[in-house]
Amino acid sequence: METELTPEDLDRFHADVNDLVSRLATVFKASAQSHHIDDATDTLYVSLKGLEAFTNEEIEALAIPILDDLDLDFEDIILLPFD
Repeated sequence: METELTPEDLDRFHADVNDLVSRLATVFKASAQSHHIDDATDTLYVSLKGLEAFTNEEIEALAIPILDDLDLDFEDIILLPFD
């Protein structure tokens, strides 16, 4: 049985998501960022301007420590270049 989230819970959740996106933008030195949550697949998409300058190995090396420290429960978090 799923528990209904209170407005305070939702505020904390969105603050946590914004903090995560901000931390990722900082580590990748992104000049712009955005994010989208797909509720149907429980996936967070994070777009970062400048991400395309990094190799997959560099992205993993920089992102994994941040994502491992995460207290959010997404099925997937996908990093994308900012369009």
